[in-house]
Amino acid sequence: MLKFLSLSLLVILFVSGCNTNNGKEDIFKFKDSFVGDNSAVGNIANHLQGAEHLKGFELETKDKPYGIILNYDWSESEQNYKKTAIFNATFLFALVQNTDWITFNFNNQEYKITKENLQNWYGEDFSEFTNEDELITLTQRYLEDEDKVNQLFQ
Repeated sequence: MLKFLSLSLLVILFVSGCNTNNGKEDIFKFKDSFVGDNSAVGNIANHLQGAEHLKGFELETKDKPYGIILNYDWSESEQNYKKTAIFNATFLFALVQNTDWITFNFNNQEYKITKENLQNWYGEDFSEFTNEDELITLTQRYLEDEDKVNQLFQ
């Protein structure tokens, strides 16, 4: 009986170990989602910067252009709000194919970013990205430049 229990425990540990992803879910499994997919948009938003402060989101799907409104309860600096909005918008535009705009509400600050403006700002087409690391590299390169960040919101 002890051998059976030990073997069972070993099998369970092995199987659960094969299914782990170091606790990190691949956010790109939501690529090609649509604004109307509440579950996909929610999962993506819950994996992005400031997710612990996300208080809710709304999907604007009745009329084109389609959009997402993300509401945060977060006290940060204006520059951090801007960087978070850019980072999160980059991922949402890359993963949710029919999103035209995103509004970020941070306490008393609101930022609206359109897909067209952000792609022009980067000089990149978001549909070309295939993994999280590529997008992180892109965003980090641009977010390091405070003037460039502020330029997007002028």
